[in-house]
Amino acid sequence: MKMHKNHPFHLVDYSPWPLTGSIGALTMMTGMISWLHQNNMNLCLLGSTITLLTMIQWWRDIVREGTYQGKHTFIVMKGLKLGMILFIVSEVFFFVSFFWAFFHSSLSPTTEIGMTWPPKNIMTFNPMHIPLLNTIILISSGVTVTWAHHSMMKGIHNQTTQALLLTVILGVYFSILQGYEYKESSFTISDSVYGSCFFMATGFHGIHVMIGTLFLIVCLLRHISCHFSKTHHFGFEAAAWYWHFVDIVWLFLYISIYWWGS
Repeated sequence: MKMHKNHPFHLVDYSPWPLTGSIGALTMMTGMISWLHQNNMNLCLLGSTITLLTMIQWWRDIVREGTYQGKHTFIVMKGLKLGMILFIVSEVFFFVSFFWAFFHSSLSPTTEIGMTWPPKNIMTFNPMHIPLLNTIILISSGVTVTWAHHSMMKGIHNQTTQALLLTVILGVYFSILQGYEYKESSFTISDSVYGSCFFMATGFHGIHVMIGTLFLIVCLLRHISCHFSKTHHFGFEAAAWYWHFVDIVWLFLYISIYWWGS
């Protein structure tokens, strides 16, 4: 006998993706250890492949539930919004730990690093070169993603597509420039506490930019496929929130590490 629910909530179906995702994450982590210690990338590539395939199929299921099956009601959307807000708050505290370490080390430099900041023999980046350009790029991308959001709410399909595409291009450009900056760096993550703080903070921010860019690419493809409407587009809204969070973190990184800390 078919059961009819009398509530607006979404009770998820049985899914293999949490299990395959955890297997992929474990394999990838173990593979990274093998890569770093034994210079063997095979296990890491296997874990990355499992994780990527899990992501694609899990996203496919969620898109189907929300877009075609109508399971993402307005009550469910409220829960999703709260979940995204709490996730971003947790990310804020994640970056707070890196800023804490940086300011703890820079405001009272120890004798081990010469009681100066930056430590001796550390040649810092000029904040007026690539870091400033990357700041302009990310601020511009924040403008274009806001343009995309407003165009979507007004139902202007072409402008939304153009603005989202511009945001994705700016995100990719930022990652390329940061990769070039790392390549040209005169110090590494093992060069004193400065190198550790610098590469941990900017490196994790760079990973967040890549994740955000991937998030926006998925939204762009969904928008082209007409998955979003004027009032039902939380998938894109969540991506926009995440992107603004990435922008704000970069402004703090630029001011504190690149400009003040150098």
